Amino acid sequence: MTHTDAFVAFFETMQPSSLDRIGDHFAADAHFVDPFNDVRGLPAIRGVFEHMFATCETPRFEVVQQLVEGDTAFLYWHFVFGAADRRRRVTGVTRLQFDATGKVREHLDFWDPARQLYEDIPVLGTLLRALRRRLAARIAGAGAGNHPTTQEHPT
Repeated sequence: MTHTDAFVAFFETMQPSSLDRIGDHFAADAHFVDPFNDVRGLPAIRGVFEHMFATCETPRFEVVQQLVEGDTAFLYWHFVFGAADRRRRVTGVTRLQFDATGKVREHLDFWDPARQLYEDIPVLGTLLRALRRRLAARIAGAGAGNHPTTQEHPT
């Protein structure tokens, strides 16, 4: 099993009880960045995931695609959370850099919280959608499905 495969298996099956094994996958001084956090070290990274489990109902990651080149991997994923009748899905990409021992030394998450979370909040969502429409490129001759403000994200 490759370092990437081992990380993906951990990532997709992560539970609060599996956080004790975070050091099996992350280097002691690993750097973790997402839209809300920029932390370094195992205790801080564990804290990010503990917070996720404390604030999100039944969270899980589904890795849809992975690309690996040398010590770097990119994971295209869906983060699914919420009660069965209110499931939410956030799509993003993670860039992983592995050290010589196969542990993650840098974990950078890229996803759009404004479009995928904040736009569902009353008032704030209205403002963000209006701002997005104002900043979007106007494409002459493009149909509604091709306009940047209405195009659906691929799944």
